[in-house]
Amino acid sequence: MRIVILESSPNRHGSSNLLAERFAQGAQEAGHQVAFVDVAHADIHPCTGCVHCGYEGPCVQKDDVEGIRRQLLAADMVVFVTPLYYYGMSAQLKTMVDRFCAFNSSLQAKHLKSALLAAAWNSDSWTFAALEAHYQTLVRYLNLQDMGMVLGTGCGTPAMTARSPFPQAAYRLGRQLL
Repeated sequence: MRIVILESSPNRHGSSNLLAERFAQGAQEAGHQVAFVDVAHADIHPCTGCVHCGYEGPCVQKDDVEGIRRQLLAADMVVFVTPLYYYGMSAQLKTMVDRFCAFNSSLQAKHLKSALLAAAWNSDSWTFAALEAHYQTLVRYLNLQDMGMVLGTGCGTPAMTARSPFPQAAYRLGRQLL
């Protein structure tokens, strides 16, 4: 299986990236191909809502999204990776997701598998509620097959995350993929 991991942390070595690395390790050990896309540092402009694309491209904007689009449409699975700064996905990931507009039909027809990996400093019981709801909406709208989530609470720093059970959970999620 070809897996595209959309990392979205402005901190290249942050807690969410650690979860992504462990997920990738498990998936690779299970025989899958993994590609990382750093949407936080890519040249991705916000969707303008012009609908020139007609919801199936091409987008009038000329940035890195066309290459990411090709990777996603060649994949069997997409993994959304985000730090939780303010109870939802990072602005960087949201910007990329908004640009799915230009290839909605193709994404919906793929029936990609998907997963969500996220890390948050705090550990309140409701910390991930909004992010989970948004992810489940994407799963439903894009006809994705949800393979699972790792929602790391109390992961304020990579050192804290490394000592938590969440990297191992991410590894197991990647390793168990069929």
